[in-house]
Formats: sequence, structure tokens, C-alpha cells
Amino acid sequence: MKPAATTTMSNTTTNRRQFLKTASITLAAAAFATTAKRAPAQTTSTPGASPAGTPRPIKLGLASYTVRKFNLEKIVLPFVKRLGLTRMTLKDAHLPLTATDDQIRATIAQIKTAGITPYACGTIYMKTPAEVERAFHYAAIAGFEMIVGAPNIDLLPLAEKQVKATNIKLAIHNHGPDNPLYSSPLDAYALIKNSDPRMGLCLDIGHTQRYALDPIAVFKTTFDRVFDIHTKDVSASSKAGKTVEMGRGVIDTVGFLKTVAALNYAGTLSFEHEKDPDDPFVGVAESIGYTRGVLKAIGSASC
Repeated sequence: MKPAATTTMSNTTTNRRQFLKTASITLAAAAFATTAKRAPAQTTSTPGASPAGTPRPIKLGLASYTVRKFNLEKIVLPFVKRLGLTRMTLKDAHLPLTATDDQIRATIAQIKTAGITPYACGTIYMKTPAEVERAFHYAAIAGFEMIVGAPNIDLLPLAEKQVKATNIKLAIHNHGPDNPLYSSPLDAYALIKNSDPRMGLCLDIGHTQRYALDPIAVFKTTFDRVFDIHTKDVSASSKAGKTVEMGRGVIDTVGFLKTVAALNYAGTLSFEHEKDPDDPFVGVAESIGYTRGVLKAIGSASC
């Protein structure tokens, strides 16, 4: 696949301003408006299913890696609630892989009591057979729908065996030009496209763009196996690109969200805001507000 031409910063900025104006989104409203209407939840099919049928609201969530430096109970859960989100992917900073079964159950109960669904964990790296088995045991005790993971390539057959045994999906995360393991989502897709249908991808659109690939084209190509999406924007279509607030970078965010809606995607857009790890709150709130504004402007509901 040839890399798509990068959207210019000026065009991206113009689109961002237009959609912000259309949807009347401000940073303050994005961060703290908790009474916005949300479409009722609908029964969803497996990600990658046919786009035909009743349009489903686009599910938004938070990857807890965004707030990895902060206490889960005192800061993270209240913040997620304040953002109006009800879904979260847990990083091991908030639920260690070494936790006992009882500790895992207690943490999950705490999150659910707050009205949040901890639907996945990760990213979890798996370098040995023991680490594969530990990851799936951890996920099974927690009741996660999927593991966002990066098992070594030689361990994929063992991971598939665990997927079949536990009925927990594995979504392989692409890491861009920084990491030779699954640098491109197309590399991961080639390895699992003929595997058990519960073997799929967590498409990180930021790292996809940093690998000089068009996230829209990649999403369309790999749609049947995209179980989760790490949502962000980046400053450049190269290794030098850094995470920025949605709409401020080079990704065609409006075009991507239109594609997500057009394909009737059943998975979650999970915000992974890697910028400002010591104070990510304003940045991720702006990104969520901008995304909701775009979805409203294109006539798509979010939940």
C-alpha cells in the first residue's frame, strides 16, 4: 500500500475550527458537561460485521494509559465519569498483572460500581509462554472482553489457543516506527487474518499515521478484524510525530470519523492521549469534546 498524502496542517486547522463552530464545542464544555444527551445503547455485533442495518451509536472510552500516573479510585474514575464516558481499557498501572485473583475482582467491582465498564486490558506484552498464559488468566478473572496485546510473533499460535479456550478476543496493537514488533497494522493483519475470528487488531491511528500510512485506508482494509481503536492525533506523518489534541495534528480526523460511522463500526474509540503524562486532563478532555462535536456535525450519535 502506498502512503497516502498527508493532510496539511492548515487544512486540518480549518476543518477543526469549522466543526468546533458547528457543534458549539468549547474546552470547558468538553471537560465538564455531564448532562449531554446520549443515544440509548443498542445490541452490537462483532466488529467488522456488515455495515448494513440500523446505525449504532459510536462508543467512546478511555485507555487508562492516558492517566497512568494517577490513582484509580481517587482521580481516574471520577475523571472518567466527569468526561461522560462509561467504557475503559485498563493498563497494568491500575491493575497489576501480578495482582491476586481477589485483588483483580475487587478492582473490577470498584470500577463497575462507579458505572464504568472495564471492557479490555492492555497493552500487554507477552514474550514467553508463561506470560501468554498469565495474561489470559488475568483477563478471564477480570471478565474482560478482550486483551489489547502484543505477543511475540512466535507465540501467536499459543495466544490463539488461549483465545479459543477462554473466548477472550486478542486485539494486536500496532506501535509505529518506534517498535519493530507490529510496526504497521498491516503486518499484524497479515499474520492473523486467517486465524480464529477472535484474533484481531487494536488499530492505533496515531502510530499508523506516524508510519506514513493513511488510517482511513488501513481501517477499510482491515475492518473485518478491527476490534478496538486507539484514538489520537499526531503532529507529523513520521517517527518524529508526537501526540497532540484531536484536530490539531495531521490526521484527517473528520474523514476517519465519517468512515467509522459509514461502516457502522461496533467497537470502541478509546482515547489514548500520550501527551503531558503529568497533566493529561485538559488535553484528553479537548480531544473528546472535539470528537463529539464532529460526530454531532456529521449526524452520528455517540455513547
